[in-house]
Amino acid sequence: MRLLQTPLLCNKQILVIDQTPKNKNDRTWCFWETEAGLFEPIVHHRWHDIQFLSQQFSNTISIAPYTYKMIHGLEFYNYVIHFAQQFSNVTFKYDTVKSIVNKDKRVEIKLENDAFTADYVFNSIIFKQPKVPKGKYYLLQHFKGWVINTKTPAFNTNLATFMDFTVSQQHGTTFMYVMPTSATQALVEYTLFTEELLAQTDYENALKHYIQNKLDISDYTIEHEEFGIIPMTNINFPKYEGRIINIGIAGGQAKGSSGYAFQFIQKRTAQIVASLVKNQHPFTKTTFLEKKFKLYDSVLLNVLHHKKLNGDTIFADILKKNNAKIIFRFLDNNSNLCEDLQIMNSVPTSFFLKAALQELFL
Repeated sequence: MRLLQTPLLCNKQILVIDQTPKNKNDRTWCFWETEAGLFEPIVHHRWHDIQFLSQQFSNTISIAPYTYKMIHGLEFYNYVIHFAQQFSNVTFKYDTVKSIVNKDKRVEIKLENDAFTADYVFNSIIFKQPKVPKGKYYLLQHFKGWVINTKTPAFNTNLATFMDFTVSQQHGTTFMYVMPTSATQALVEYTLFTEELLAQTDYENALKHYIQNKLDISDYTIEHEEFGIIPMTNINFPKYEGRIINIGIAGGQAKGSSGYAFQFIQKRTAQIVASLVKNQHPFTKTTFLEKKFKLYDSVLLNVLHHKKLNGDTIFADILKKNNAKIIFRFLDNNSNLCEDLQIMNSVPTSFFLKAALQELFL
């Protein structure tokens, strides 16, 4: 999408390879922005206020100047594909990618039924599970969501439940999202930060219990369901392998301490396109900010992995003691040092300082 909106690049021959056509609403992205973004025309719903709930602290918070936004997967796919179809230099092919290999000054892509070479390949496939070296952490953010419909009004469309930690924490850091898109419809999502997945019935039972007992809804239908797994890790996913440019989660764009990926992917693609325009190549250097927030992510993962503090306690302390603008800047990897220190002073120093020293020197 960004290549095609850039005059110097929009005439390049582009081959898009996917396993199957993207014709299902298989996921939902929720993210925050201060301005209109690249995908503003397909934002399905937006909220200016969020609700945070925990045993230690609960509050309704205005997130200005940010807006919390939702995009449906199918609307995203249709929007991008429809735009790309206006360009004769863009080809879509559906097949299974078997391998991607650097060969001389080209890249060779082998498919189940075909093969191609290219100057560069932008790859979002994780071909094998990465090994976890000593001193690194690999948690999973896993979630199951239901879009439910009620016969009578049950939701406040102006308020999104950002995190509800009042659910059982028996498996580890666990919370619910509730994203109302109308008075009678909402996405309800059960999310965990743990090392192991649950049985599908466990996710379903948790959703049923929450809808019945917390939302006080007994009469509803499930319009759509989705399930996802995002790595929360400080393992280094290589950005580049020769002329292969890894993007998305394969390129390390999921934030290690939260699993948030959508906006980090947008930043990364913008960087790649800017480099292609300025330098005639897609390679960018790792910035000081990226290194700084990589360390912060490692510290939080250290605390969560070793169960020094519960996730609900950490998030409650941060949201209780800071305004939304600073919190979202921090979560976006955009905060300055003074704002970083303010966030750090919100959480128990003894646990986090020890974890920071371990990550720096061990």
